[in-house]
Amino acid sequence: MLTKTTFSFESIMAWQKAHAFVLSVYRITKHFPDDERYGLTSQFRRAAISIEANIAEGYKKLLGLKHMS
Repeated sequence: MLTKTTFSFESIMAWQKAHAFVLSVYRITKHFPDDERYGLTSQFRRAAISIEANIAEGYKKLLGLKHMS
């Protein structure tokens, strides 16, 4: 749950792990064949980024709900 020490989504452990995962995916897919650049490489990268984006979006929504109550 959110505490007073949690100021942004970057301080959430799940987002930090998701960000590390994104960096790993980019590092790994950099070595994929060029003919996969717009196929698997793009799909893997978009899926990985989606994880951390969803965490940030959920955090923003949760903050909005806390300020409304």
